[in-house]
Amino acid sequence: MNNLLQQIMKFGLVGVFCFFVDYFLYLFANLIFEKSGIAAIFTGYYLISAFIGFTVSVVVNYILSFKFVFVRRDDMSRKKEFFIFLVLSIIGLGLNELCLYVGIDLIYMNWGFLQSIMSEGFAKNLFFKFGATGIVMVYNFVTRKIFLEQKEEKN
Repeated sequence: MNNLLQQIMKFGLVGVFCFFVDYFLYLFANLIFEKSGIAAIFTGYYLISAFIGFTVSVVVNYILSFKFVFVRRDDMSRKKEFFIFLVLSIIGLGLNELCLYVGIDLIYMNWGFLQSIMSEGFAKNLFFKFGATGIVMVYNFVTRKIFLEQKEEKN
């Protein structure tokens, strides 16, 4: 159990770092879309911003995860490992995008009460983004542990 707790803590640190990579790219892309006027034409611009941030953070996460968190499987090539990591991450991206869409477009935009207690910027850039990140973080740890980590041999 102690090893699992240490692994979760390392995963958390890698996750926090990758979250900042994702989050700042998300904010930067949103800023570009808003300043360029694209946001006024395409209201779903934040989904593209999320895709950009998430994609870059996946590559950083792959490198750091296998350097500091997970033990590589002996029976798996690095190409196969990255492919599985990528597929799991794409599913995570879909989950992230779904959480943002449901949170912002279906809940926030249709609930006057939420609009009265938080700004649209707060909802997009903090509240629903952090919620989506938390859900995807749990998904990532569990699926990577199941599919990518070397299993301990029991004596």
